[in-house]
Amino acid sequence: MAVAVPRLWAEVTLEADGYHVHPGDRIQEALDRAAADPNHKNVWVHAGEYRPESKRQALVFLNKAHDGIRLQAVGSVTLHAANPVLTSPAERGYPAVVNHVVYFGDGISSNTVLRGFRLTGANGFVTREGTATMEPNKTIPRNYFFYSDGGAVKVFGRSYPSLRDLEIVDNFTKPCGAGVSIQHQGYSRDMVRLENCVFRQNRAQGTGAAVDLLAGSAAHLINCLFVGNVSNTGEDEVAKNSGERPFVNNGVLTVFWKSRVVVERCTFTGNRNGVDDMGSESRYVDSIFVDNTLEGGLKGFARYELAVNGGAEVTGCLLNGTVHDVRKVVSPTSNQIASPSPRFNSDFVPEAPEYRTAGYRPVKQVHELPAEPR
Repeated sequence: MAVAVPRLWAEVTLEADGYHVHPGDRIQEALDRAAADPNHKNVWVHAGEYRPESKRQALVFLNKAHDGIRLQAVGSVTLHAANPVLTSPAERGYPAVVNHVVYFGDGISSNTVLRGFRLTGANGFVTREGTATMEPNKTIPRNYFFYSDGGAVKVFGRSYPSLRDLEIVDNFTKPCGAGVSIQHQGYSRDMVRLENCVFRQNRAQGTGAAVDLLAGSAAHLINCLFVGNVSNTGEDEVAKNSGERPFVNNGVLTVFWKSRVVVERCTFTGNRNGVDDMGSESRYVDSIFVDNTLEGGLKGFARYELAVNGGAEVTGCLLNGTVHDVRKVVSPTSNQIASPSPRFNSDFVPEAPEYRTAGYRPVKQVHELPAEPR
């Protein structure tokens, strides 16, 4: 099936409330124009599907120059990593033609917002072309994970965007972070904020099929749903090449050493494992971890709901399944262990009364932002 390629130059329009993008326009041009415009920082992307018109690292990228931009979907908007017109089944990553759907680079504050989009189609495509344009800061080292991880969203360096009301679905990466990869590399004084996001059917050959926090990173997850995600779909090629111990049985949220996460009112169900946290400073609050026994990935490993052997604060959570907790931080008096069935409805809202204060609840999207600052 043929896929429409955007016009040679976007016909982005500037209106009183910001820049407007319609199908066939280039979102990146709107972002670049907003970056140079001190008075208009809203970029509105109208209903439709947007695909890359060339092979490159990201469909859209935001670096220090774009700080403060609010990129907002108006109606149903899909940002796609794939364009089969530009590739062939014989090429790696087909039909994807970008590493990441959205890239957030060094110098992005929490005033930068991505809201309301469906992000999909990443499939292990990797190129290093155009790095200097996308990420002008050369002082923070870039390793292979910079290019390979973060199929839907890649966050790098001193970057703390606000990600809201996103549906991150059907992305694949090798090795890690098919949904969101956060690579602060120790610059974790602030956190990436993910709120009201849904992660479905994302797959990673290694760790963190939905969200992956590489060493020295930080994130705050609020009211997010994780369902049908699978990590460890294949051999750990990084470990094989380095001679290190391979990762074989990780969570769909993976938190590496010297990283931390706050997980608040989230639901993990129907995944290949829930969360594995190798840090010691995370907090899990009012969240649900049940039935994360999905088949798939490497064989021969028992499933689990939550692994916090390094330590964590866990309160108000409901768990039904195996918990790895060497330090005994998951208190049976502060949490409900071996909880009854949540009786999820079609929106994964639990109907069992024991779950009334915990877990994800869908939020009706409002496709509006405040007026431009004066």
